[in-house]
Amino acid sequence: MSSQSQSIETRLRACAEDVTQKLERLLSEDPRGAEQYRPPRLLEAMRHGVLNGGKRIRPFLMIETARMLGYEHPGVMRAACALECVHSYSLIHDDLPAMDDDALRRGKPTVHVAFDEATAILAGDSLLTIAFDIMADEKTHYKAEVRTELVRGLAQNAGIGGMAGGQSLDIASEGKSITEGEIRQLEQMKTGALLRFACEAGAMLAEASSKERAAVTRFGTIIGLAFQLADDLLDVTATSAQLGKTAGKDLKAEKATLVSLLGIEATRTELNKLIAEAESLLAPFGSNAETLAATARFIATRKN
Repeated sequence: MSSQSQSIETRLRACAEDVTQKLERLLSEDPRGAEQYRPPRLLEAMRHGVLNGGKRIRPFLMIETARMLGYEHPGVMRAACALECVHSYSLIHDDLPAMDDDALRRGKPTVHVAFDEATAILAGDSLLTIAFDIMADEKTHYKAEVRTELVRGLAQNAGIGGMAGGQSLDIASEGKSITEGEIRQLEQMKTGALLRFACEAGAMLAEASSKERAAVTRFGTIIGLAFQLADDLLDVTATSAQLGKTAGKDLKAEKATLVSLLGIEATRTELNKLIAEAESLLAPFGSNAETLAATARFIATRKN
């Protein structure tokens, strides 16, 4: 492992620990605002689904994008945690028997296995809704218009035109022959939407210029594509122990991926091109972009 890879992994781990600590506080047993009571079993299931490790790539991208643009404020961590709640809800629901039917997530039993299906569904629902509570709070950003934009952006990227819509397309494609364009569309939605939003939200929080925002949003789009390509490669080349989840499940489910269509080597070639474009987009930001550039390379070469 290169020293640069070690450095980015160290930063990712440190950020993940900070995110986990903040999530632990946000998901305490104490009700807030108009809430009446937080049922202990449901709260435990929510915590199981969101505090079970993971690289926290999406929060990291948001935090580092805002930092690159000169904005460091405690509210950025809150926004990052809101995004992670949405991501974790999607994983809980994705693992359900009606969807991917997986028993392992991040090396631990999935929520429906550790608890039960009904509790897993409610835990996902609750993580999704608490995300908007966190994002809309004035502690996240002092300007109401920025908070409104964050809430709208998260909703649009998580819903029918983003992640959830992509999951629907993914399920509908199982066992079918679909075009390369259709595969790219569903992957840009299912995986790419929240990764792109992570970078764009960093620019929103920083109140960046339109030119800066366009650059980091395109960077986020590329990261989303690269992340999915790397994920698809890992699904056919890594073991379950390496992944911390079931390996080869896309092949077993006859899911359409670019790897299955283009082959391993062509997919790796495209992945390298994406990372080169990502680095060129960050070049105008100079040394401030070093961490994001290293993150792009890490995403392309990760082993789990």
